[in-house]
Amino acid sequence: MSSGPQEHAPARPAPPAPRTPEPGRATVRAGAATDARLTGVLPAPTRVRPAPGVRYRLTAETVIRTGADPAAGTVADYLATLLRPATGHPLPVTRADDGTLPPVDAITLLLDPTTETSETGTAGTGSAGSTHEGGYRLDVTGDGIVIRARDRAGLFHGVQTLRQLLPAAIESSTVQPGPWEVPGGEIVDTPRFAYRGAMLDVSRHFFEVPDVLRLVDQLARYKLNHLHLHLTDDQGWRIAIDSWPKLAEVGGATEVDGGVGGYYTQADYRTIVEYAATRHITVVPEIDLPGHTNAALHAYPELAPDGVAPAAYTGTEVGFSYLAVDNERTYDFVTDVLGELAALTPGAYLHVGGDEAFKLSPADYATVMNRVQRIVADTGRTVVGWHQLAPAEHVPGRVLQYWGTTTADEKVAAAVAQGARVIMSPGNRTYLDMKYTESTTLGQDWAGLIEVRTAYDWDPGTYLDGVPEEAVLGVEAPLWTETIRTVPEIEYMTFPRLVAVAELGWSTAPARDWESFRLRLAAHSPRWDTASIAYHPSPEVPWPTTTGTGPAVPSPRREIGPVEPTADGGAQPPESSISAPAGTTSLSRSDNQPSGR
Repeated sequence: MSSGPQEHAPARPAPPAPRTPEPGRATVRAGAATDARLTGVLPAPTRVRPAPGVRYRLTAETVIRTGADPAAGTVADYLATLLRPATGHPLPVTRADDGTLPPVDAITLLLDPTTETSETGTAGTGSAGSTHEGGYRLDVTGDGIVIRARDRAGLFHGVQTLRQLLPAAIESSTVQPGPWEVPGGEIVDTPRFAYRGAMLDVSRHFFEVPDVLRLVDQLARYKLNHLHLHLTDDQGWRIAIDSWPKLAEVGGATEVDGGVGGYYTQADYRTIVEYAATRHITVVPEIDLPGHTNAALHAYPELAPDGVAPAAYTGTEVGFSYLAVDNERTYDFVTDVLGELAALTPGAYLHVGGDEAFKLSPADYATVMNRVQRIVADTGRTVVGWHQLAPAEHVPGRVLQYWGTTTADEKVAAAVAQGARVIMSPGNRTYLDMKYTESTTLGQDWAGLIEVRTAYDWDPGTYLDGVPEEAVLGVEAPLWTETIRTVPEIEYMTFPRLVAVAELGWSTAPARDWESFRLRLAAHSPRWDTASIAYHPSPEVPWPTTTGTGPAVPSPRREIGPVEPTADGGAQPPESSISAPAGTTSLSRSDNQPSGR
């Protein structure tokens, strides 16, 4: 029922239709654009020092050089795959085993434990006072480019910055004329928070492996480092579990509106995890418990409170399903599922949901979730749950994901006082499935309308009362897919708001400024146009006048064909197996509570 990228023949989709320049949009001179690229990086770096008048030009003679550490060579190979298609240059990757480096005409990547990655000259200490990986230093002179970092993640993030310093045409999969000039100067950079993520709900509507890999590449562009996959819900179970095969075979055969559903084989899932790791992105899998379990109960009625299989569910109500709390078979199921998932997932976190179990009493909820948390601990992983998990017993290291719409939650604050950490995902700030405006065709509005400035103008470190910055692990932008059926629709709802969340997770408060951000964001639209990434042309952003293609605004029925790999090396979207009806899904609220789904 699941198919990997190898099953789809190479092709390319038709590009979006050209847009007509709108009155009042800024026109930028080419020379000014070159200079502005150094100060236009997203997310905003810790420190930028331009060298006026200095340029480095990438030519057919340029080489990519590394030191002796093979880890730097892996990032160098990745950089070469990014730059070769558009430049047409060979860009050979060489290694200086003796430590010598070429003085001119090279892009050099160095792993150096003494690299300055913050204003204090040390690695980033971020919100929790611990050293976060991923900082880097980038220097551009007329003779060459050097990226230094303490770890491979830092080199990788430095490469993403270098990508932004090149013209937008670098995103093309075919040879472009250039010239390939990089403005001179110095960038010193390090992340604020250790956890910077996005979530894709593959349960309400299923997305194939190449679709997920395409999203991974887009997260990497903006230095996000976690992909949370919502793998199970009432509408579909999306991961094969060998010890409980009907979960995927039966529970995975449905989705919202009655589509064909689908699931990932364990080989599919490993492909996603391993590919994400090459982009320094950790996959966080979620098995939603004890509610949101109708698909599991449909496959295995022995887990249902009355032992009767419920019908398959393709609607969007929430809070009606739950596991049998007093049945030991329930805990065999949880142990087997989480054990297999932990074996497939090298990352530190297992997400267990824990929200909207409206039919369970507080005592029964505590009973099941206390045991679930201990089962996660027994796998050697750290438990993550939506913030409704807060009243359950404290397990060392546990993480609560806050999706509320208020700035105070006493239960979360109490859990933090016991040692819990928090991922900030307030629904009225970060939920990518919320409409931009009342006229947005896709999405929902229960948490409010979220334009770009709303997504940007808040601080994860000070947002929630009783949760000090040192307790904030990071920030995540979830995309629920009740109304989302295709890859262009994912992208349209994701861009540009995801970039706002990425800057909140990476950049310190002094580096962040709305007026600066909107200008830097506008300058990135030609890159998205070139890469055929759909996005919302927010009126809050002064998008530049271009002669290329504009944003691909999707319709609810838009479908696309299979295409070849991106310049990132990632798969482009395959042909959708879903033929969904036009329109959007109307969500209800259970027990007068807003749905997080």
